[in-house]
Amino acid sequence: MNTARVVVKEDSYKSQGYAENPIKEENPVIEGYFQKEISQKAMAIRKINKSLCCLLGIAVLAALVSYYFAMSNELELNKLSRQITALNDENADLQNHLDRLKSFDNVDNTMTQSSLLTKAGKVIEVQAVAPSTSISEKPVKTASFDWAVGY
Repeated sequence: MNTARVVVKEDSYKSQGYAENPIKEENPVIEGYFQKEISQKAMAIRKINKSLCCLLGIAVLAALVSYYFAMSNELELNKLSRQITALNDENADLQNHLDRLKSFDNVDNTMTQSSLLTKAGKVIEVQAVAPSTSISEKPVKTASFDWAVGY
């Protein structure tokens, strides 16, 4: 809807033509509020700005989607890392327990093979025997020179 008021002044056209009586700036033929004409340069800049805004919006949405997937992968990796740490601790405890059982088993097998803990069947008594070699006292050695203090 055009709401501009248009007033046409006809008295300037009655007597003479436009060439002899041009329309002056102070006396316009049409009066009212009209939107300014947008130049082609401004329209081109506006189209470029709209295109760039659309591309920026698409880039922001792509960044948000990729950030979501990166964070979900990070959470999954953290969960797996905690599970691996728990399994490693459990494996270390089980390995220690296994080593202890193996050492007890090794000791038990060695003791049963060598029969060190079985009770003796009979006791043998032996007479005291005099030593065959005589032990002589060793002579006390003395220093052949006097020690001096210093070097």
